[in-house]
Amino acid sequence: MQTLETVLAELKRGVEDVYSEADLIEKLKENRPLRVKLGADPTAPDIHLGHTVVLNKLRQFQNFGHEVIFLIGDFTATVGDPSGKNTTRPPLSREDVLRNAETYKEQIFKILDPNKTRIVFNSEWLGELGTVGMIRLASNYTVARMLERDDFKKRFANNQSIAIHEFIYPLLQGHDSVALEADIELGGTDQTFNLLIGRELQKSAGQKPQVAMTLPLLVGLDGEKKMSKSLGNYIGVTEAPSEMFGKIMSISDELMWDWYNLLSFRPLAEIAQLKADVANGKNPRDVKILLAKEIIARFHSEADADAAEQAFINRFQKGALPDEIPEFTFEGEIGLANLLKEAGLVSSTSEAIRAAQQGGVKIDGVKIDDVKQNAEKGTFVYQVGKRKFARITLN
Repeated sequence: MQTLETVLAELKRGVEDVYSEADLIEKLKENRPLRVKLGADPTAPDIHLGHTVVLNKLRQFQNFGHEVIFLIGDFTATVGDPSGKNTTRPPLSREDVLRNAETYKEQIFKILDPNKTRIVFNSEWLGELGTVGMIRLASNYTVARMLERDDFKKRFANNQSIAIHEFIYPLLQGHDSVALEADIELGGTDQTFNLLIGRELQKSAGQKPQVAMTLPLLVGLDGEKKMSKSLGNYIGVTEAPSEMFGKIMSISDELMWDWYNLLSFRPLAEIAQLKADVANGKNPRDVKILLAKEIIARFHSEADADAAEQAFINRFQKGALPDEIPEFTFEGEIGLANLLKEAGLVSSTSEAIRAAQQGGVKIDGVKIDDVKQNAEKGTFVYQVGKRKFARITLN
């Protein structure tokens, strides 16, 4: 039997903010299955690793005996969530929403326990609001309060249009929590405003306010922006094992630790030990392989993970690499094009740029089309063309 302190520590792992921790402790002390809600608008047919950050947290709640409610926003998706947007998002057709919703139902059970998950569609109650109900809902918040929200504030200051229906969206999401009598709602940090509106509407409805727990947005493969299909920096949970493996191996050593914290099910103490091992000289690539195999096994199988690792290794060992590779070590920041030049792989930075544009530059077997960025720290095998190789360590 785990103590309240142990459960609380696990539930807070990887969480950005809890509104409020005192409320969470009070609900946990009630010693009953809590209703834990996550809403997702089916705006695209595939779920990527960024979505799984909150799904993993839901699974954790399930493991502790709580009830998970996965809400598919078939009604709100036709309105359009303005969170984090600098322009009005076009609403989807009903047909697109329902088609995407079906794929969501299939994919979430790669993580969630289907026997402990209740799937609901918010059209069930939002579609019944009608004109009078919508007006009453809108009366709960003022325009001034809405403009406190960061993205609305910026758009208003920049004279960018804000449609009236965009003010309605957070209220609809909050009303979902009232309809479900949610105890806890999860979301990314970009959903904070919407989650807190849920707390306010529940108070107005005479309910105990839900605990709002926000989780960080997973940074994508580019190492800069949040994982997104529109930015092309994502890994879909239905991608082939070899594709997933190669993409995970392409992330930077620094980003790897954020992914461990947000995506791995390993105990925190074990992750800390892996980090210490790398600090003491262990090749970070070996630790990255462990992460890649864990994620692939979760969405495919252990056998698929082993096969993907072997395929990745074969790309370097079956004639791809010569028996002897020159090794170099550099210190400090250096542009990728300059690094290739200093290692003798190209005669000039312009040659490096041309080679990359033609698909002739690879790092650990992954093609790189932009060599104007800074090189990542760590040890990698750099290749230019078919015959030039170097193992370079950048400290």
